[in-house]
Formats: sequence, structure tokens, C-alpha cells
Amino acid sequence: MKTLIVCYSWHNGNTKRIAEMIHRKTGYDFCTIETVKPYPAEYRKASDQGKKETETGFKPEIKKLPYDIDAYERIIVGTPTWWYTMAPAVLSFLDAHDFTGKTVVPFMTNAGWPGTVIKDMCAHAKGARIEHPKEILFDSDGGNQLITSEEEINAWIESLDC
Repeated sequence: MKTLIVCYSWHNGNTKRIAEMIHRKTGYDFCTIETVKPYPAEYRKASDQGKKETETGFKPEIKKLPYDIDAYERIIVGTPTWWYTMAPAVLSFLDAHDFTGKTVVPFMTNAGWPGTVIKDMCAHAKGARIEHPKEILFDSDGGNQLITSEEEINAWIESLDC
């Protein structure tokens, strides 16, 4: 099954780290979602902006991906948790595409407050068949220390390689 890994990641890069693990183990094509207007580099300012955006359902403009989504049968989509839901850039990505006839594998990273991220991602992946959703936990101190074991993550990645 032709598969593309797409993720948005900010601050610690935890979501990108997991996407890169998938890429290294599977060889699937991989790219990141980037907003046209970057978020502030200062954590507090970016956090405040992200909170406002998630509360209002704002969808920032995102840059064109280097891959044609229509050429893939399966899309693995990763997001960090932003105020109990997916990052606004991922909302933009999901709402910009029709996934009818495709499989979407949602995964999310969080620091202990998963909220409704997976449920929200599934609702916005219009027409998709959803498989293998995964929550991956990092430390709650805002760092990059994995709490979900690498063994568990590796087993999940292996389950994707069908």
C-alpha cells in the first residue's frame, strides 16, 4: 500500500521525532506540514496564539506539500496536542483534502492531556477509513522524554507495515 507520513510539529519536535521513527523503519515517504506564517519562536506567545486558534477553529494557511496526496492509498497523520485537540495546521491539512477511498492512520503526541485529538482527527478526515490510531505520551515537564515505551511504539509501527 503506497503510504505517506505527514506531520506537524513545533517546540520540542516530539511529533516529528515519531514520524521520523516511522519513516526510518518503513521507508514510507515523509514530509512535514508548515504554516505559511510561522508561529512565534517564544513558547508563551505561540501557546497563547495556539489556544486562541484552537478555540475558534482557525485554520492557518499551510505550504504546499512536496507530495501529491492523491498518489497515496494511506496517509499517516501526526499532530501534537494543542489545547486538547489537534494543532490548527493539521486541521488545515485534513480539511483541505478528501480522503474518500484512502486509509488514514492518525497519531498524536501529548504530555498527559490527550483531549479529543484522535476523535477530532477522525472526524475531519473526510471519507477515510481509519486504522491503527495511536496516542504517544511524553513527559509532562514540556520536555522530550518518552513515557510511552519505544517497544510499544515499535510494535505499533510494525503493525502499520501491512
